[in-house]
Amino acid sequence: MVQAISAYKLDETGRGIESARWRVPRSAGRYAWGTLFPLGLLGLWALAVERAWAPPQILPPPRLVLATIVDLVRSGELLNNYLISLGRVAGGFFLGAVLGAVLGGAMGLSKRLEHYLFPTFNALSQVPVLGWLPLAMMVFGIGESLKIVIIAQASLVPVAINVLQGIRRVPPQYLEVAQVFELSRRQLLRRVVLPATVPSLFVGVRYGLTLGWLSLVTVELLASSEGLGFLIVWGRQLFQLDLVLAAIISVGVVGLLLDKGLALLESRLLRWRPQASWSGEKVVAS
Repeated sequence: MVQAISAYKLDETGRGIESARWRVPRSAGRYAWGTLFPLGLLGLWALAVERAWAPPQILPPPRLVLATIVDLVRSGELLNNYLISLGRVAGGFFLGAVLGAVLGGAMGLSKRLEHYLFPTFNALSQVPVLGWLPLAMMVFGIGESLKIVIIAQASLVPVAINVLQGIRRVPPQYLEVAQVFELSRRQLLRRVVLPATVPSLFVGVRYGLTLGWLSLVTVELLASSEGLGFLIVWGRQLFQLDLVLAAIISVGVVGLLLDKGLALLESRLLRWRPQASWSGEKVVAS
């Protein structure tokens, strides 16, 4: 929203005259710059269709993709697949985030446990989702349990690692103050360690949700008859590229909304955390 600011000038008699100037908030300017690239891609897309750089069967015009999205919304098919995909993500992400927080917290609080578990955990976390998918399909089949397990596995890794790093990065000054006040181990965890780990936890949660959403689309592409990933496969099988692009755009929009929602929740819950802002070439804490 445009905001008005007041400035004072001197007239010929030396009196102050209030004049209004208008400026755009800095956040609005950042969002405006962020729209330039997608608008440029949209313009390039429209130009490619107009100049026939690719056949319409391969690159449908933007208006056709928009009409397909509208049709999917009106028929309720898009909403139905949205809800199915979001339900799978919610179940798998909750399971993975809880297990990741417990595992990361246990390794962070016990160096011996970290030495025992972290090398194996780190090695297994390097295997991508597609590497686990054949084994998971043999064990769990292609039902809903497969989607939940794959999403949970993808979400668990970043949450566990960030919780572990958050505990390890608790400032020593906090621990020294806790010793001065003679806090018990339970009080130390509740009043010092856990609050100091919350920012790292949110980083892991956001990253884990992103990986969980990507894993969901991957598993729906290969083993599902419902969901947004299935819409992409269905459009490819029918050779309807407008449906494929409509589903891809829908996947991107949902992923962006999920990340922005978590970012907003993080900013609300962590208002006590000092924010860093740029001042010239220096970072100033506000």
